[in-house]
Amino acid sequence: MKQSKWVIETNVAVASKTCLMVLRGDTSGIRPGQFVEIALPNLFLRRPISVCNIDGDRLTLIYKVVGEGTAVMSGLPAGTRLDILSGLGNGYDLSRAGDKVLLVGGGVGVPPLIYAAKRLREMDKQVRVVVGFNTVSEMFIGDTLETMGCKVDVCTMDGSFGKQGVVTDLITTPAPFYYACGPLPMLKALVQKIGTNGQLSLEERMGCGVGICVGCSVQTTEGIKRVCKEGPVFNAGEVIWK
Repeated sequence: MKQSKWVIETNVAVASKTCLMVLRGDTSGIRPGQFVEIALPNLFLRRPISVCNIDGDRLTLIYKVVGEGTAVMSGLPAGTRLDILSGLGNGYDLSRAGDKVLLVGGGVGVPPLIYAAKRLREMDKQVRVVVGFNTVSEMFIGDTLETMGCKVDVCTMDGSFGKQGVVTDLITTPAPFYYACGPLPMLKALVQKIGTNGQLSLEERMGCGVGICVGCSVQTTEGIKRVCKEGPVFNAGEVIWK
């Protein structure tokens, strides 16, 4: 964990209730699947946001405006200095990927996969990405993943873009190894369909974000674990589903 000052370079809306923020600061040591904790003006608790991408000294975050904290974030102009804790949580173990790898994301679970895809392509892996959204107005990925050289399949619940349905509808064969992030029902369905040979990044509400309050705990085969500390990435076979 590292605490440092960052400067907002860009903060714009990219989809319905969804914003993209680019900050400049010390990006050293940040890995795919990790998250940052942002201190916001006049708010007590920091806000946890998944790392979307790293490019030199630039950190990209894509976040959904769902409450007071993210509403404040969406209104911050370029040039704003923020106090941020970075390098939080355990990220994806990309060393486990074979020559071909599958990434699966749903909604705001898609951003962490972008940095993972970038690193996997740098490792010369063949990457297929399957992503799902409720509707086309919530989509934000554009051609980012295709530009990296990934094969991308998109579905929407209402059929307004791509195939109508959910991400598991687009996966017909087991993957050698996969990385996923999204709502718990999506992750549970994914494990049930293609098995436990993968890693999951869990979405849970966090209080402290550093393992003190244990408010984000989940049941695993090795006992109770904290999403912010032992996670957010877990091996697919260790999560006990409710």
